[in-house]
Amino acid sequence: MQTHNERFRGCLIGGAIGDALGWPVEFLRLDEIKRKYGPQGITNLVKGRTNLVEITDDTQMTIFTAEGILRAESRGNNKGIVHIPSVVHRSYLRWLDTQGVSTEVEKDGWIHSIEGLHTRRAPGNTCLDALMSGKMGTMEEPLNYSKGCGGVMRTSPIGLVYKKEEAFMLGCESASITHGHPSGYFSAGVLSYIIAGIVEGFDLQTAVEQSLGELKLYPNSDECSVLIEKAITLTKSDTPDIQAIESLGEGWVGEEALAISIYCALKYQDNFEKALIIAVNHNGDSDSTGAITGNILGAYLGINSIPEKWVREVELSVELTQLADDLVKTYEDSEGWHQKYPGW
Repeated sequence: MQTHNERFRGCLIGGAIGDALGWPVEFLRLDEIKRKYGPQGITNLVKGRTNLVEITDDTQMTIFTAEGILRAESRGNNKGIVHIPSVVHRSYLRWLDTQGVSTEVEKDGWIHSIEGLHTRRAPGNTCLDALMSGKMGTMEEPLNYSKGCGGVMRTSPIGLVYKKEEAFMLGCESASITHGHPSGYFSAGVLSYIIAGIVEGFDLQTAVEQSLGELKLYPNSDECSVLIEKAITLTKSDTPDIQAIESLGEGWVGEEALAISIYCALKYQDNFEKALIIAVNHNGDSDSTGAITGNILGAYLGINSIPEKWVREVELSVELTQLADDLVKTYEDSEGWHQKYPGW
């Protein structure tokens, strides 16, 4: 039985490792990956131009989602009222500032001060444009009709803190800040729900199936639910992994990235390393499918099931560990906590 600290660390660091594993091959086709890294594709973390095993915007924005949750909890505990998506939006504006786009949002708290976050790692144009618009997107009043995977790839921390149904809705609301298509935000809700189910002690198959049941309660969710059902069915077939993933898409959009990740996590649910290698060696958005698979299986198997070398090598591992432990606490009434996570 995994402790909360083991699951939370596994989720955040597992996601960062999947992100870093897929980042060098994100824009390569599978045949190009195999030519560069061998017939098995990329199978280990590699250092980037900065001589670090680099994370990308996927993990950066996941970190700021976590910060938004913790700042929202600070505000709720101190002021008695809080609209969580609005606080998360402000944290995304702090992320935008780290990307070199000046914003008027508060620059306090410890996350914005992490030097390693102040670098561009191929941020998504939809996220940048939406956050620069000066408006906050919602499901009811979307800023665009994008269903890119930039919504789902950042919402796993929501499932660590909130119960399943609340996590689903908060995941949707947080993704809809930048992505207005139902598949762009429903995929995020499903990921948050799956993580919440794992934290509540359900086995992975049950957590996925329950998330599907929740998803089907909402109109305009068919596109997302059909692909998830297909992913589940494929895990029980003899279809080779490469063909299975190809039939689910390339992962550039929310429902495809989620479905590919669900397939990899369910198919190899006892083997974190194998699942991640399968999740990144395909024609599509390798870092996002790697990140989401890492979030799911990291939470399910815990930090101790992740290769220790990977945990040690991935960029911001120490900071991610601290953030995960803070998410376990959720709130602490101390001066140090209020300085780390001020409630605006």
